Amino acid sequence: MTDIRKILYEICEDERVFDEETDLIESGLLDSYAVIELFCRLEDEGTELQITQIDRELLRTANGIEELIAKAK
Repeated sequence: MTDIRKILYEICEDERVFDEETDLIESGLLDSYAVIELFCRLEDEGTELQITQIDRELLRTANGIEELIAKAK
């Protein structure tokens, strides 16, 4: 299983990604560049997400991103 928090930390370089309450978009941690980087990393690990079909609300938290990954498999 993909360790999404580790990937988010490597992309954002901020420990707030480990906090389940952190809104990644509102906090500025997950900007458009970071989203592209995240999708590329997930694709490298075998998870392909269609960006046009993603509920943006699920990108707000690491738990939401884990839910997206689970749905993609």
